[in-house]
Amino acid sequence: MRKLSIGVAVLATALAAPAFAQSSTSTKSFTVQGNVPAMCAGGTIVGGNGTFDLGVLADTTTGQLRTDLSAPDKVISGSFCSSRSTITIAATPMAAQNFTATPPSGFARSVNYVASASGWTTTPASFDTGAAANTAATQIRATAFTGDITVGIAGFATSGGSTLRLVADTNYSGLVTVTLTAAP
Repeated sequence: MRKLSIGVAVLATALAAPAFAQSSTSTKSFTVQGNVPAMCAGGTIVGGNGTFDLGVLADTTTGQLRTDLSAPDKVISGSFCSSRSTITIAATPMAAQNFTATPPSGFARSVNYVASASGWTTTPASFDTGAAANTAATQIRATAFTGDITVGIAGFATSGGSTLRLVADTNYSGLVTVTLTAAP
C-alpha cells in the first residue's frame, strides 16, 4: 500500500501545482510589397489643337518674312514622371513643302524659330532651329513631378538671312517635339 500512497501523493501534488501559463494569442506577420516603375506620361494638349498656325508668313509688300509673327502658346496638361526625369525639346525649321528645289538667288524656302518648353524645370528647355548646337534642349528634373508644360515658339528668322524673300508655297511646315524621359 505504501507504493500506492506515494503515487497518490505525487498525483495530488501535481494537480495542486499551478499549470504553466499558455498564451491565448499567436501573431504572424506578412509582408505586403509591390513596385512602381520609373515612368512618364505626356498628358494632353489643352484644347486638343496641336498646331501653331502663323498664317501668311511673308509681308505682301516686301516678300520678306513678317516681323510681327506670333502664335499663342500650347499647354500640355496632366504630364507626370514618377522619378527623376529629363524634358527634351526638338524642332525643325518651317520649310516649303511643295517647293523643294534650291531657291533662286535672293530667296529662301525655310524659316527658323526658337521652340521652348517651360514649367517642368526651372530653366525652360529650348531649341533654336537655326543654331548649330542646342545645349539647352534637354533639362533635368531631380524629383518626381506632375504639372503642365507650356510650349511656345518665337524668334522667327528667314534661313540664310533677313534680306532674303520667301518662295511662294501654300504649305510651310515644321515640327516641335517635346519628350519626357524617366530616369530609372
